Amino acid sequence: MFEARDHTFAICAYGESPYLQECIESLVAQSITSNIIMATSTPNTYLEELAQRYKIPLYVNQASAGIASDWNFAYDQAKSKLVTIAHQDDIYHCNYTSSVLTRINEAMNPLIFFTNYGELRNNERVEKNRLLTIKRALLKPLEVKSRQNSIFWRRRVLSLGAAICCPSVTMVKQALPNPLFREGFKTNLDWDAWERLSLLKGSFVYDSNILMYHRIHEESTTTKLIEDKTRNAEDESLFLRFWPRPIAKLINIVYAQSQNSNTL
Repeated sequence: MFEARDHTFAICAYGESPYLQECIESLVAQSITSNIIMATSTPNTYLEELAQRYKIPLYVNQASAGIASDWNFAYDQAKSKLVTIAHQDDIYHCNYTSSVLTRINEAMNPLIFFTNYGELRNNERVEKNRLLTIKRALLKPLEVKSRQNSIFWRRRVLSLGAAICCPSVTMVKQALPNPLFREGFKTNLDWDAWERLSLLKGSFVYDSNILMYHRIHEESTTTKLIEDKTRNAEDESLFLRFWPRPIAKLINIVYAQSQNSNTL
């Protein structure tokens, strides 16, 4: 049985995000207290002061080679059995950790746990829009517990888009390969990881409750990559893992329209 001490939030921090403190406070306010650490490849006084204020260990990645390197570094610094990579701009519902422990302990051979999510736009919580509705529809099959163990259903869900929200995911380290995230992607390294994990025996444990909020803002990495078309090219490369090229291209054209929801 996994306990609170077996779980860690590993915050990936960059620069001096004005939203980082709000993220930290949502983790400190969890109804069940687990571990919190912070990792960065851009050390600065701002991060050091926040780490000291909240008594959070701060680790510096001296050999950063991009996002995958930073995520893997944060993942590795967490010595617990369960790890959630928290993005510095996002916030978590106070029952997130409680759900992690309850759902994973109920599951058979869990690989990852993840939840439904909302968005933060102009500091307002948004729980319903076109993109969120589409992603929830894609994930609907995994609300059935027996399908969470099915390679077929997991791959059907992932074959139509990146429906799993990365910061909502908790990884079961002992069940997963290391390194988990691969170089070569700037925006879809999470979708790439879930696609590879979908081929393993085990469960994708899904809680359909909204237990975290992903912030949409103009300075986010995702927004910038959408604007320079990086996201579109990477999306097509993922669709090609599931579909013949003509179908993959068609799906990608439709999928690209949903990216408009990621801009303000």
